[in-house]
Amino acid sequence: FDPRHYLGTHCYSWPKTGPHRLRFLLESVKDLRETLKKKGSTLVVRKGKPEDVVCDLITQLGSVTAVVFHEEVREIL
Repeated sequence: FDPRHYLGTHCYSWPKTGPHRLRFLLESVKDLRETLKKKGSTLVVRKGKPEDVVCDLITQLGSVTAVVFHEEVREIL
């Protein structure tokens, strides 16, 4: 979870993630973790800036061969 996603937007400082969206996100992550657990896997969840957290996680795991990510699309006004 990137703390920057819970700050105001570039336009009008509206929150990027309101209480309803946050609840949906948390419930979705919980459901995904439970589904993965039933299949013998797990889900790693961290809080922090991805550029820091991912690097730390790779170092901790030690045997990472690939990292896949997506970048947030921003509207240019």
